[in-house]
Amino acid sequence: MKKVTIYTDGACSGNPGAGGWGAILQYNGHEKEISGGDKLTTNNKMELLAVISALELLKEPCEVDLYSDSKYVIDSITKGWAVGWKARGWKKADKSPAKNIELWERLLNLLETHNVTFHWVKGHADNPYNNRCDELAVSEWKKLK
Repeated sequence: MKKVTIYTDGACSGNPGAGGWGAILQYNGHEKEISGGDKLTTNNKMELLAVISALELLKEPCEVDLYSDSKYVIDSITKGWAVGWKARGWKKADKSPAKNIELWERLLNLLETHNVTFHWVKGHADNPYNNRCDELAVSEWKKLK
């Protein structure tokens, strides 16, 4: 399997509000930046879309180290919450409905294809790739305001 490193971030001006996401994919000395946005969205949706969009670019099953500052995304996967929500008919442990179901479905499907290891990084700190993803995300929402 090819080994790929991905950095992602999402941002929102207002929550909900205009939002953007950014991602950097690294493979074999090459780097690709991608980004996108939405006029009315949430920060969590943008964090999820950054991860999903990056993984959807991979043309074959890969081994991925994915770095994000989103506890929502990281914990929901690594602690098994999203799988549990799906198993309970998209209900959280407290029986309340899970949010962003269509995005979680997409991500869980991608995780069946790729071997992804999730890594949490502190946002707005000393990781230059995370900071660049934040710049990409912010520039996307600024286009939409």
